[in-house]
Amino acid sequence: MAAAQLLVLFGSQTGTAQDVSERLGREARRRRLGCRVQGLDSYPVANLIHEPLVIFVCATTGQGDPPDNMKNFWRFIFRKNLPSTALCQMDFAVLGLGDSSYAKFNFVAKKLHRRLLQLGGSALLPVCLGDDQHELGPDAAVDPWLRDLWGKVLGLCPPPPGLAAIPPGVPLPSKFSLRFLHEVPSAGSEGQQVAHPDSREPPSELQPFLAPMISNQRVTGPSHFQDVRLIEFDISGSAISFAAGDVVLIQPSNSAAHVQQFCQALGLDPDQLFTLQPREPDALLPTRLPQPCSVRHLVSQYLDITSVPRRSFFELLACLSPHELEQEKLLEFSSAQGQEELFEYCNRPRRTIVEVLCDFPHTAAAIPPDYLLDLIPAIRPRAFSIASSMLQILVAVVQFQTRLKEPRRGLCSSWLASLDPGQGDPCSRGGGPVRVPLWVRPGSLAFPEMPDVPVIMVGPGTGVAPFRAAIQERVAQDRTRNVLFFGCRWRDQDFYWEAEWQELEKRGCLTLVPAFSREQVPTLPSALQEQKVYVQHRLRERGQLVWELLDRQGAHFYLAGNAKSMPADVSEALVSIFQEEGGLCSSDAAAYLARLQRTRRFQTETWA
Repeated sequence: MAAAQLLVLFGSQTGTAQDVSERLGREARRRRLGCRVQGLDSYPVANLIHEPLVIFVCATTGQGDPPDNMKNFWRFIFRKNLPSTALCQMDFAVLGLGDSSYAKFNFVAKKLHRRLLQLGGSALLPVCLGDDQHELGPDAAVDPWLRDLWGKVLGLCPPPPGLAAIPPGVPLPSKFSLRFLHEVPSAGSEGQQVAHPDSREPPSELQPFLAPMISNQRVTGPSHFQDVRLIEFDISGSAISFAAGDVVLIQPSNSAAHVQQFCQALGLDPDQLFTLQPREPDALLPTRLPQPCSVRHLVSQYLDITSVPRRSFFELLACLSPHELEQEKLLEFSSAQGQEELFEYCNRPRRTIVEVLCDFPHTAAAIPPDYLLDLIPAIRPRAFSIASSMLQILVAVVQFQTRLKEPRRGLCSSWLASLDPGQGDPCSRGGGPVRVPLWVRPGSLAFPEMPDVPVIMVGPGTGVAPFRAAIQERVAQDRTRNVLFFGCRWRDQDFYWEAEWQELEKRGCLTLVPAFSREQVPTLPSALQEQKVYVQHRLRERGQLVWELLDRQGAHFYLAGNAKSMPADVSEALVSIFQEEGGLCSSDAAAYLARLQRTRRFQTETWA
């Protein structure tokens, strides 16, 4: 392979930007171009001044935020002291992935594109704006943009003379070779690299802490449609420390049933041991996989076999298929023309990788083990707001029905809900406690250090979790100017921590304003009882208090919860309050809100 000429850097939250970046890497290799693909925060950003050709692939999360794995890069690239000629030697292109139903659609990609131009970079193309809302998904914008990109790139970096491009139907070499062991090693034990108790180093993704689960309690009523769990972990001796607003990341596992189903489809022995060897000299082995490793460990702890497969999965599967009819269908799913049919088959019903493999049995049975890590993405950690001064999390167990017979289940939430601390760990030979690999990182919410600053918190549903930790921390420091707007469906079904809030109200430490969206108000006419009451309605009702705290007492405003429509509805309610209570015109009210955001007096933590 040629020396690296092209650098692809990605910022990815859910894996889509990484998948697109790896597609770019594969297409470069087919064109005989050297290419490195790397996460933005793992790349030494000071080296950018030496890079001649860089493609940035960036998702936008929440309310216009960069993904977690590019936040350090983001802070660096927007330093005011960077010279305007810093990147004058760089040709670049920016590919954005976003959702046009959000106000700040592809905000990160657009802002990065402008910043790279300010630093002297030369744009090969206008920024690409991939949109999840398009009926064909982001590929509707990505496919034509990539065609134009390769025309530009090949003009700058022509392939070596005499070397033809590798045809699409020919599989590229796998990243790793997987070598099965015929003898069990005499020493060493298989297991994840973990942070040991009493270690001075805080746990991380590379070395999580195996925290014993203390309790796993359902906190919604028995007739409530959703199972929500309050889970507590023992982190004594872990060197973990955290403050209100921080998040815990948890590395989930696949269920034993799915592991068995996958191994049967591919004809793999779960107990077979193997070692991995990289094929490229600069390729890094996955740090989460021990050497040697069992097939069971690989499938249960690493391969995300219950995720919905992306188009790249079908492209590689088609290359590996020996079965004519199955290969024909896989090629259709991986083609630009077949994306609508792929959406109906896979994305709309949320069909998983293991289910697809069972639908293509001849292909599945013929997959070379070397390609497993190319074919299937790694399980990503899930982030949860810390809900207490102890390490507790509030988890809504994801389960829903599509046209498929089997209900769809969230991997991490279902795995956590299945763990019973009273029964012990079924995988532990000594019958020890149930343990969960986790680590902590700062969240996006930072609470004021000044003791007399009031805080207004809006947390519907499980969005209230970080505010419980904040209120506990503030009350312990005698900071009693706390206002909480909490929203749920029913007072007697999903009013999390009702007794705790009421006790704090009695002590004068909290002003609680609940909104119960499904409860009828007896005093209203029947026609009005249909209207649901949400947190934004309660904000308007208490507009005088909100304006007084924000404008005259310097309060900070916090919002946490689902990112779909609630943040926009709350922002709209605030603008209305600024007009009605503050006497501001529409443009001044919007500018007032923007100033709160800019000065970090309005902070959000939202999730899709």
